[in-house]
Amino acid sequence: MSRMPRERLERARQQLEEISESDYAKVKGLAEIVKPLRSFIHKTPDDHGLTDWSDIYFQSDDGVSLEGWYIPAKGGESDKLVIFNHALPMCRSGFPGHFGPPWSGFDAVEIDFVLQMKHLTDAGYNVLAYDIRNHGNSGAANGGLSGIGRWEWRDCVGVKKYVDAHPRLGKMKVGLYSQCMGGNSQYEAIARHPELFENVLGMCSPMVVSMSAIFDAFSELQGVQQYQELIDLELLKMGGFVAAEMTPQLWASKITMPVLMVQVKDDEWTRNPEDGQKTFDLLGSSDKELFWIEGTTKRFRDGYNHFGRHPEKVLSFFEKHMA
Repeated sequence: MSRMPRERLERARQQLEEISESDYAKVKGLAEIVKPLRSFIHKTPDDHGLTDWSDIYFQSDDGVSLEGWYIPAKGGESDKLVIFNHALPMCRSGFPGHFGPPWSGFDAVEIDFVLQMKHLTDAGYNVLAYDIRNHGNSGAANGGLSGIGRWEWRDCVGVKKYVDAHPRLGKMKVGLYSQCMGGNSQYEAIARHPELFENVLGMCSPMVVSMSAIFDAFSELQGVQQYQELIDLELLKMGGFVAAEMTPQLWASKITMPVLMVQVKDDEWTRNPEDGQKTFDLLGSSDKELFWIEGTTKRFRDGYNHFGRHPEKVLSFFEKHMA
């Protein structure tokens, strides 16, 4: 883990001396985004008529206990598997913002990932979905903090090793649906262990994001945009990573498989479409597409739910590369 350059540390120290108590509370609140709120499993495959599924459990590459589901394709297990992961602060079933506080503090909406899994199984794909560390029913690690991929890549490695070692799953064609924090994690896992992912036929990559973009947008909304160095210091004090370290752009050049990236163009969480565009431009893939969700600013309501409401784009991508 790298540390802040000396000049940024000195600037953070100066900011500590000048900041008001109310603004400091805002800065600390922003930094605590990396303390993920656990979303509970508010739906199971049964809720969408998927009855032939099973609970699974395995270990991350560093030994964290991970839990998930295996859902076979409609009509019986096929030879195609999609590994499905999630965003912060969600879990394999999605996000229960419609249940009120504390989840509604992010957005008072439901995100239904199980519906998206049904789209996949109806189209002939087996699905393996799991909770990343510090989320859902998986184990705690790293002091309960999220590295927005910088620790969680080990979970992506763990699930792929589980699949490869499985007597049936290990023989299947594999695709990835890796979103936001889970997508950041996937990029780093591929960069660190390319040999594990050589057989992956394609990755759908919705909503991957750099934390610098989120901190910049949220701090501007709260009137503390001038305190980016202090946000970084608070992250370090918790034992986490500074904002510039939490980005898929560090690893994008190592991604060479076909990629469908999906972003909300006018995302209110980043207010910066250039961040997604830069990540896309850095991808090492020769076969890649960036699909912009337009006509909305809502990352949670319309970004994460887009596949559930409009499955055609994602299904067409997987059909092209996994047929």
